[in-house]
Amino acid sequence: MSVVNDESKDSPAATRRGFLAAAGGLVAATGLSAPAVAAAKPAPAVDDKLPFWGAHQAGIITPAQAHTYVVAFDIVSAKREDVVALLQRWTDAAARMAAGATAEEMGADINAPGRDSGEAMDLPPARLTVTFGFGAGLFVKDGQDRFGLAAQRPAAFVDLPKFTGDQLVEGLTGGDLLVQACADDTQVAFHAVRQLVRLAYEVAEIRWAQVGFIGGFGPDKTPRNLMGFKDGTGNPTVGDARAMDEVVWVGQEGPAWMRGGSYGVFRRTRMALEHWDRMKVSFQEETFGRRKYSGAPIGKTRETEVIDLAAVDGDGNPALAENSHVRLATAATNDGARVLRRSYSYNNGVSFTAERWPPWHQGMEYDAGLIFVCYQRDPRTGFIKIFETMAKFDMMNQFVTHIGGGLFAFPGGAAKGEYIGQRLFQAV
Repeated sequence: MSVVNDESKDSPAATRRGFLAAAGGLVAATGLSAPAVAAAKPAPAVDDKLPFWGAHQAGIITPAQAHTYVVAFDIVSAKREDVVALLQRWTDAAARMAAGATAEEMGADINAPGRDSGEAMDLPPARLTVTFGFGAGLFVKDGQDRFGLAAQRPAAFVDLPKFTGDQLVEGLTGGDLLVQACADDTQVAFHAVRQLVRLAYEVAEIRWAQVGFIGGFGPDKTPRNLMGFKDGTGNPTVGDARAMDEVVWVGQEGPAWMRGGSYGVFRRTRMALEHWDRMKVSFQEETFGRRKYSGAPIGKTRETEVIDLAAVDGDGNPALAENSHVRLATAATNDGARVLRRSYSYNNGVSFTAERWPPWHQGMEYDAGLIFVCYQRDPRTGFIKIFETMAKFDMMNQFVTHIGGGLFAFPGGAAKGEYIGQRLFQAV
């Protein structure tokens, strides 16, 4: 399997921008004038490449990028060797694209047909990460151990229960493989997914996909969701290695292929924004348990202040409503259970829907909401532990509907020369 090379040793055509530079050289050699607009394009100010190779996959504790493209696949080939070859192609292509190269080697002749679709060839890497997850169907599907992997399914990789209020759409749920591309340029993220889809022809096909975004975030800012509230304030610190080992990364309790990996829950959550927008801000804050604009817990003044579950108001009632989102989600309410949230908003325009709650409006409404994403060492003591109670009692439930997604096992990272999931397939 080929891997991405040091760009200083490659021909100019080996990188996305290098290919365009080679084209400019050909124009000069023929005596033609290059378009003025091309000369006016500023060069990227910084090197915005993120490493692909390592003990952990990038895109899990990586500081969130502005855009994401999530796609789940069903494997259509019955051959184990086809799946291995696909993962090899995907790993090679993802490493190249994260380094700013085309998905496959294009060659020195700029006029020769290439396999890369080309829409990102003049764009910087934009902190691209490509993260790969395995669904339950990779191990057993329809009662069949298709690829001899059933015995390698970890005990922690359970099926998500059907939670109260779930309205999961089959075509938006599950999948044998999952890919999440994240980047600070939406075209770079889509380009990465598009190349992986192309490389999967006749082996895997798209089951569902969703585009997402984060707005108004920065190094010292918590992003806001479409309800206008800050999302992810209570996250463990990704720079704290001990916290990441405790909360996110699978340790010695997991099989060798999952060590250094994580279990990711993806939930497409549609928000009844028209219904939400009719609510007073005071009610919205009571629902969340935080102030809308500052992000501070009710009864506090700063976003990062610790939630006080025992605090009461002037009438002796709990300052945080018993069924507020924050109270039910916090670790202190769930025997210390924690996850790392890495969610994105989505907006698919409008579609016909019926609200779940009064005033029972039917008609065209925003098809928008949250791609809830969280990573944890064990979903049984992470997301499932937390969400079983939230699904029953969270005030937020009257404004959200969970319509798709799933649980996926994200294996540990790969060293150069390896492919994602190699230890799984070599275990049997």
